[in-house]
Amino acid sequence: RPAIAILREQGVNGQVEMAAAFDRAGLDALDVHMTDIISGRRSLAAFRGFVSCGGFSYGDVLGAGEGWAKSILFNSRARDDFTAFFDRHDTFALGVCNGCQMMSALSELIPGAAHWPRFVRNRSEQFEGRFVLLEVQRSTSIFFAGMGGSRIPIATAHGEGFAEFRDAVQLAAAQQHVALRYIDNTGEPTEAYPYNVNGSPGGITGLTTADGRYTILMPHPERVFRTVQMSWHPEGWGEDSPWMRMFRNARAWIG
Repeated sequence: RPAIAILREQGVNGQVEMAAAFDRAGLDALDVHMTDIISGRRSLAAFRGFVSCGGFSYGDVLGAGEGWAKSILFNSRARDDFTAFFDRHDTFALGVCNGCQMMSALSELIPGAAHWPRFVRNRSEQFEGRFVLLEVQRSTSIFFAGMGGSRIPIATAHGEGFAEFRDAVQLAAAQQHVALRYIDNTGEPTEAYPYNVNGSPGGITGLTTADGRYTILMPHPERVFRTVQMSWHPEGWGEDSPWMRMFRNARAWIG
């Protein structure tokens, strides 16, 4: 069972569900707090992958995920550890919610992530906790291999999920690396509320890198990896919801 770091910071509350999903997928999910990295008690060198979890890091104050990123960017030990991890060729990482915002703010350290946006205040100007519909895009992401075209409901819970691109050039560059889009009841990508809970352009809510090893997304697949967690599901789905496949894809990629 390859080891994956379930990475969290003060206030993060999604680590248990995330660990459960990766454990079910066949990985050894280990709890790693940022203080472990900063103090040197743990190093990402011991892991094939990490996932930065969601919740309410730093009380979910404005830019909470960016504050998390700065604890890495401006700490030499942590910055060196993350840089070495991203420079390896046998690693992967996933960022969800606050962890998505955190990883997007680390894009200068992540090869192939220059097209990633910042994630800022929802267009609704409020926290949004909803169950919405996504379409998985055909991308290089190792997490969504074989899932392109799937339309699956998912839990969302964030106040800062709007994907803010620097300009039209960056938005255009991101299009081929979009992993997930919000869709409406006709199956079309949408910016309309409440189908798109944050208003992001083109319904963008998940992106990956050029080689697909590093992926960020705002919704919470770890909260709905079991069928019973869905508000509705077809008969015959069994124990696992379709989202379980993304965690098993990570295990399959390791080999």
